[in-house]
Amino acid sequence: MAECVRSCAVHGGKLAKNLDWKKGQLAEAIRELLARYAAAMTDPGDAAALTGGKSTWPKSNPEVFDALLEVGNKAVDVRGADELRLAMRITETVLGVRKQSRAGWRLRARLMDAIGDDAATIAAYERFLALTPKDDLNVAGRITKLQESGERLAQTLQLLQKESPGSREFAGVPETELWAEGLALKDAGDWERAEPRLVAALVGMSEQDDSATSVRAALTDYVNLRLERDRGRLAGSTRLLELYADDRRLRDLDPIPDPALTGSEMVGLSDFRNLIAGKTICLVANSQRVGSSTMGQEIDSYDLVVRFNSYRIEAAATGTKTDIHATIHLHNFNWDKKVQTRLVFSGSHHQWRNSVRRRLVPGAQRYVGDRTLRWPVREIGRIGEDVMPSIPTSGFNMLWLLDFLDVNPKIDLIGFDFYDSGAYRLQEAMKLPIATAHGYADEKDWVMARAQDVTEMRISLR
Repeated sequence: MAECVRSCAVHGGKLAKNLDWKKGQLAEAIRELLARYAAAMTDPGDAAALTGGKSTWPKSNPEVFDALLEVGNKAVDVRGADELRLAMRITETVLGVRKQSRAGWRLRARLMDAIGDDAATIAAYERFLALTPKDDLNVAGRITKLQESGERLAQTLQLLQKESPGSREFAGVPETELWAEGLALKDAGDWERAEPRLVAALVGMSEQDDSATSVRAALTDYVNLRLERDRGRLAGSTRLLELYADDRRLRDLDPIPDPALTGSEMVGLSDFRNLIAGKTICLVANSQRVGSSTMGQEIDSYDLVVRFNSYRIEAAATGTKTDIHATIHLHNFNWDKKVQTRLVFSGSHHQWRNSVRRRLVPGAQRYVGDRTLRWPVREIGRIGEDVMPSIPTSGFNMLWLLDFLDVNPKIDLIGFDFYDSGAYRLQEAMKLPIATAHGYADEKDWVMARAQDVTEMRISLR
């Protein structure tokens, strides 16, 4: 563990003053790990466990274990070669002391996916599923996609060999040599001799278990070369295009449900404004302050009730009414609960689109926010990282949006103590740590600067 933390510290030093957002998030995660590790080292018993190679330290120091996992996940997000090596070191450390760690196996799966090792990715995801009672993250769907994508790639290479039988003559020749020769012949205008070498190189890369990412990148280059050489011939190879497109779809997108089945209508900013205009509205925090309260009846008295992510219902404390469910794209909690409107927040249009396509439950909502509502603070407000460097929470995105629209006579925040009292969520979500990527203090300052009335349970913005 000590060596792993030292590796993290060294890498963190390399990230100083880096302007890349993802690397900035990694640097912040490393700082948090080092702070928690240093705090643990002040206790002689904890220090002995952390430095003595014992496998018991995650139990006595769960905050250090969680911080280490967070560094690993942020390193995978960056996807640089150095970061992936760091993530590998962390994964080996985590699974070395806790072989049944669900978070550890999920981190390994994400790492192997980033490296492009499909077999190892599937194996890690299967270990994760075996340890998980409920597949909230749709890991089974991810495994199916990887398997089907592998089948499409194999079918594509078989088709190319069939179209270019001369490629079999080059079996056993190093693929890098074949690829270089093929490109040189293509540049010289000799496509007839170039093509079998390029195809043989692709097949060789696959047989040598090169990363799926490398093989697919080379396949894309090959398709582009064929397109450049003879657009008509490529257009005539409908099976090749079909397999190639299907493989890309499986890698990049999740299955799209039939829109007719959802019974939902996409709404943009102006439509959402009209839906809520003139109505009293409250936003209910997922905090222990709410969970230990008796606010339920009062919460249900508002015209509109907004709840977030993995919200939990206990009638006396929370009320039972939910009109708007605002959720981050990452999680799969409460998507099946019936609401009038579901807003899905995400800083990535690609991830937002995938989440909406994969997670919407037919009949569970009347309206769904469209892309204009996916990231209110950044996209609508144009509030950049120079003003608010941390990732906006779902709660802040929602309350900022309501404040911006300014069409409600009453906007009340119920139980918003910015997690001072701890989290109050669905039981299966309680294992998730309170995210460190958010700037709770900055969000609190913004809210309190605009508050018109503040009590122990309620902050009124209108």
